[in-house]
Amino acid sequence: MLITIIGHSGFIGKSLADFLTNKGHSVIKFNRTDFFSDSNNFKIYNSDVIINLAGKPIIGKWTSKYKKEIYDSRINTTKRIVDIISKSVQKPKLLINASAIGIYSNDGILNEYSNNFSKNFISKLVLDWENEAKKAEQSGVRTIITRFGIVLGKNGGAFPKMIKPFKYYLGGNIGTGNQNFSFIHIKDLLNAFEFLINNPDAKGIYNIVSPNPIKNKDFTKSLSKKLHKPAFFNVPKWILKLIYGEGASVLTEGQSVIPKRLIDDNFKFKYPDIETALNELLEN
Repeated sequence: MLITIIGHSGFIGKSLADFLTNKGHSVIKFNRTDFFSDSNNFKIYNSDVIINLAGKPIIGKWTSKYKKEIYDSRINTTKRIVDIISKSVQKPKLLINASAIGIYSNDGILNEYSNNFSKNFISKLVLDWENEAKKAEQSGVRTIITRFGIVLGKNGGAFPKMIKPFKYYLGGNIGTGNQNFSFIHIKDLLNAFEFLINNPDAKGIYNIVSPNPIKNKDFTKSLSKKLHKPAFFNVPKWILKLIYGEGASVLTEGQSVIPKRLIDDNFKFKYPDIETALNELLEN
């Protein structure tokens, strides 16, 4: 297939581009800035699949200005994609739009059919983002919304930063450690994308998380054990709030989410729990 990835420069984008290329697909890659150049838009007109991962990083000091950049980078890019699709003579077969489990509340174990949503900035961002992507359905395009949990991989994303303090005997929980921690191994994420692309009946919302969510303290305990390093130095919430302001909530709060639709569709996880995930991630 001819697959366009918008937002290819991040950890997930790079991993996905390499994975799909190795599977024999032709991959066109855009960063968000290039995508807004009119001279480049023709390149996606004949794509079989468009994957939208574009957006400013969530982790950062949430000033009013930065929150607007986080919001606009996702909403405006998605609007542009849907507009191009609507004007294309040859429509793509599929649009996959990134999203986040941050839309959910932290109350109970939730799945794609849950409507327990938070009332915060992230939840509003995600809801607006998804609603823009869903407009592609009006052009007859199969549309999938992928709500990511915390993506764990050796070569990028959060995991290398998470293990660094442990190597210096400074590991510990974030805050109390009681916040939920819904994760997915990068290899399971990549396989899930291939699974959804190849399943013509797949559409709508999919949670891209492992089937076994845990707590932050469970992750800390498992990582400490695997590395044979203590985990006594908890990071207080007030320090994170000092650094990130309101944005600290991304680290100090979490959702307990399961991938019910992937399970129902018989997708097989290679790393369904934190033990198997860490075993692979910490291999030399």
